[in-house]
Amino acid sequence: MTATVDHPVRPDVREFLVREKSLLIGGEWVPAADGDTFATYDPATGVALASVARGRVDDVDRAVRAARRAFDEGPWQWMKPNERERMVWRVGDVLSERAEQFGQLECLDNGKSATIATTVDAAWAADIFRYYAGWATKIEGSTATPSMPFVPGGEFHAYTLREPVGVCGLITPWNFPLVMAAMKLAPALAAGNTVVLKPAEQTPLSTLLLGEVFQEIGFPPGVVNIVTGFGDAGAALSAHNLVDKVAFTGSTQVGKKVLAAAQGNLKKVSLELGGKSPNIVFADADFGSAIEGSINAFLFNHGQACVAGTRLFVEDDIFDEFTSALAEAVSHVKIGPGLDPATQLGPVVSQEQFDRVLGYVNAGIAAGARPLTGGSRWGDVGFYLEPTVFVDAEPEFSVVREEIFGPVVVALRFSEVDEVIAAANDSEYGLAAGLWTRDISKAHRVARRLKAGSVWVNQYNAFDNALPFGGYKQSGWGRELSGAGLEQFTQVKAINVAL
Repeated sequence: MTATVDHPVRPDVREFLVREKSLLIGGEWVPAADGDTFATYDPATGVALASVARGRVDDVDRAVRAARRAFDEGPWQWMKPNERERMVWRVGDVLSERAEQFGQLECLDNGKSATIATTVDAAWAADIFRYYAGWATKIEGSTATPSMPFVPGGEFHAYTLREPVGVCGLITPWNFPLVMAAMKLAPALAAGNTVVLKPAEQTPLSTLLLGEVFQEIGFPPGVVNIVTGFGDAGAALSAHNLVDKVAFTGSTQVGKKVLAAAQGNLKKVSLELGGKSPNIVFADADFGSAIEGSINAFLFNHGQACVAGTRLFVEDDIFDEFTSALAEAVSHVKIGPGLDPATQLGPVVSQEQFDRVLGYVNAGIAAGARPLTGGSRWGDVGFYLEPTVFVDAEPEFSVVREEIFGPVVVALRFSEVDEVIAAANDSEYGLAAGLWTRDISKAHRVARRLKAGSVWVNQYNAFDNALPFGGYKQSGWGRELSGAGLEQFTQVKAINVAL
């Protein structure tokens, strides 16, 4: 398929779009077993962007077996840690060197700002690889002195090893394709595992370009395998009995299916799932900072973020003033294609997501919620939506309880600390939360009581590679980033030697 792009693009991006995009299996780029392909689309125009090989069950099996051979017979897990460190680090360096190429490709495939995709997504992905590269030489066990009371007089030398899990199936979402791939690939590879990566069908392009980087650097065949495709490919990867671990990021609904599929061989599972995060603004907060931060909380990445602060709790004393100022600021957000440097809000990722978000907006209005701004489609080309600020919503409304994954926030009143904590925790999710106050004692007290894996005080979307990221309740199992993220891709062996 010939790529159709309505915006000026870099020559290296255009060249990548028009050439064949195959599956990476066993160190070779190969077509799908049945030769099938599918199209990926530019959300800014709705026009077909590129043609990609559609992997199915047979292709997943080929990739898993290649990863299995590479783990069991290849050099990767036995390579000196500093050699793995240098190779994983080099991935980060190449991402930095080619950040603009990756950023523009991500923009075209996902719809996000090319500037953000370059300075945030590509830069962060590079840092994740470098962060975990350093861990390769710091994976260590421990020693113990066994008592062994049932072996009188015995002497022993006992120690533990932290070893790679084996073959890891990695399934990534469409909202942060490159970053989420890095979050899973980097720790898995640093620990000595081999992987099969299945990116979301809506946004596979940056992952495929990343696959070329692994090839150029010289990773051994079968260490990194990439199968593009739809849900059937992800299901096959989750269920495959030669896969030792599956790591999934996506919706809670699909996460439960991954968990069910993984039970066949009781493989290890980590899940980073949905959210409906509370963002709490107390009356004593810095007003301007809280306005700016609350906009970032629900509009970052066009609202397509699992941590999005879409339940905005505002204290009664400032509710009317705050929501009015918020709506005024949101109404002036510049909407447009991601290749325009002035764009602040781009399109959502697909027609399906556009319909989903607009459906929630219409349902909220029908139920009685009142939009202070937004509530409609923007323009007549591409998947653009006006950012929407709702008030007058009841706790049982779908716009309050369900993850929308778009540029929509619901503002809710509160008057007491205990009241807002109870309301904030009244959710099946528990991924993140934000709060704004000048009272640092209150900030600590409230943060401890919020049932969320990450709590941000006087800021939002404050990620760092050294801090673990993951959810409470139905927002997931396990953690990504930090040393905790590395542990998800290792297992501990105890060795006890009689002397």
